[in-house]
Amino acid sequence: MKKKVAFYTLGCKLNFSETSTIARSFADEGFDRVGFSEKADLYVINTCSVTDNADKKFKTIVKKAQKVNPDAFVAAVGCYAQLKPEELADVDGVDLVLGATEKFKITDYINDLTKNDHGKVHSCEIADADFYVGSYAIGDRTRAFLKVQDGCDYKCTYCTIPLARGISRSDTLENVLKNAADISEQGIKEIVLTGVNIGDYGKGEFGNKKHEHTFLDLVTALDEVDGIHRLRISSIEPNLLKNETIEFVSQSKTFVPHFHIPLQSGSDDLLKLMKRRYMTNLYKERVAKIRGVMPNCCIGVDVIVGFPGETEEHFLETYHFLNDLDISYLHVFTYSERENTPAATMGGVVPNKLRSKRSKMLRGLSVKKRRAFYESQLGNNLTVLFEGENKEGYIHGFTENYVKVKLPWNPGLVNTLHEVKLTEIDKDGLVRFNFVNEKVEA
Repeated sequence: MKKKVAFYTLGCKLNFSETSTIARSFADEGFDRVGFSEKADLYVINTCSVTDNADKKFKTIVKKAQKVNPDAFVAAVGCYAQLKPEELADVDGVDLVLGATEKFKITDYINDLTKNDHGKVHSCEIADADFYVGSYAIGDRTRAFLKVQDGCDYKCTYCTIPLARGISRSDTLENVLKNAADISEQGIKEIVLTGVNIGDYGKGEFGNKKHEHTFLDLVTALDEVDGIHRLRISSIEPNLLKNETIEFVSQSKTFVPHFHIPLQSGSDDLLKLMKRRYMTNLYKERVAKIRGVMPNCCIGVDVIVGFPGETEEHFLETYHFLNDLDISYLHVFTYSERENTPAATMGGVVPNKLRSKRSKMLRGLSVKKRRAFYESQLGNNLTVLFEGENKEGYIHGFTENYVKVKLPWNPGLVNTLHEVKLTEIDKDGLVRFNFVNEKVEA
């Protein structure tokens, strides 16, 4: 009988794309993939280290696997596995821990699935993580995450990603276009570009630090790939989101009007402490440029609360900056100390209770911003891509500018595009609509 393997992914879209690549390598070795709640011979957990919560969740997931099959082999890969391999190896039930370069060769390390008395570690020095492995993930048949870049050369004082993923490097333009074409041939309607710092695309494309291509070259080339209905840009640094790219997206055939742009703080003092590569004025200019050419564009923002040295004045500066900015929603992160980062040794530590209070205030602001954005879209004709999951009797979908809509479950709508007119916002903050005509694309 074929061996069975199950996967669990923590963290970002990039992790999901890499899990899919690892899963395909197991399929090539004759394994059958099953759900994580099903009995498997091998459980692979792709870890994250961005937040403290992701670290803690790892032990819970290992226990979940052991509960389903106490005799199963358990392997840990990913960012946390690179940063703290011995810590993961000490977790009861873990048999194998693979670092940044080894994770893509996991099948080489599994000669048999006999459990070990203690987790075995194979982890490189992060300086050795200098080669690129292309990946893409297909989740619910409607959307794919396409990895175009990995690693980061920035030195933000709160971040462990450069320690976990290494230097900035890119896929070749030729391979990105091939992967995009492969995805579209599988009937996927939307591709989300992902990476650690995708605006840095082109660096390390052919193993050198020189930019062979730019991010604008990438989006221009992708716009010409046949069969792709939608392309969405995931998080991109404000200093790397150039006006030319914004203008191109505004006239693109396939790129949708949606940007997610990390801010992290609305205080220039804190941005300097964080070693971010822009000030609030540049951020404001980027938002104004987007609104000037795409008035209906969705603009998401990352923000950190409770960074060391964040006084009440700094926090209110951030709150008012965001309140006055024409944005659509926030992703709010409560700062958590990460080992081996400069921020972890800074003074001015913000008490956890205060961090929570500030986080709650910004989450409330996000609800207000999202509702205001949704209200601004009522009466507009937009195109919805319906997703494949039945959530409590409803099917959900997203417009090109990321308005989330719902209607009673109808499996015939899965992975189809429809033109709709947005009519009202319901009690859950989702938008109701009327169909304008038949399918835009089956």
